Amino acid sequence: MRGLRTSADFEFERAIAQTNRFLAKNIETIFILTTPEHTSITSTIVREVFKNGGDASLFVPKGIILKK
Repeated sequence: MRGLRTSADFEFERAIAQTNRFLAKNIETIFILTTPEHTSITSTIVREVFKNGGDASLFVPKGIILKK
């Protein structure tokens, strides 16, 4: 399962999916589109907020437990 924020994400993720399919025919990749309000949020941003003591819970789904 791969999240897509932009068309650039799609090109990158498609290449990974095609490689996975080549390596193992039984691997299926599912793409999920990001909602517009979350398009600018990246895992790098969330990690940086968390690492620097910010409230990363604003950027992750409820139920995710963030531990240092």
